[in-house]
Amino acid sequence: MGICVSKQHGDDDSDQNVEFARGNVSLVTTKEIWDQKLSEASRDGKIIIANFSATWCGPCRMIAPFYSELSEKYPSLMFLLIDVDELVEFSTSWDIKATPTFFFLKDGQQIDKLVGANKPELQRKIVAAADSAAQLQR
Repeated sequence: MGICVSKQHGDDDSDQNVEFARGNVSLVTTKEIWDQKLSEASRDGKIIIANFSATWCGPCRMIAPFYSELSEKYPSLMFLLIDVDELVEFSTSWDIKATPTFFFLKDGQQIDKLVGANKPELQRKIVAAADSAAQLQR
């Protein structure tokens, strides 16, 4: 399992977050977009998986394609990507100490969390969230 805890200064990573947001992953670049996605998920009864990530973080880069793949496999969930360097104050408000950090939210409330690029654990938690969402919609 890999995590990043500080930025390696001198890296030029402008516009590299686009490669992180593939599949059904929505890139959150403002607090307004976050609020919009939160109300959309609540309205549609979707569980949100919010990936707090950084373009300079090796483990984040490693898990990004897998996260995108899962977003296509589980369309009943909402997959979001937040670049901690783009939304510093917002990320700080979520007490992000390492990247990647995945939050699982239902109606805006945290129901689970995963810190680090642990593919099997991320998949397990996403499958559990998808199963939970399916039961709620019955």
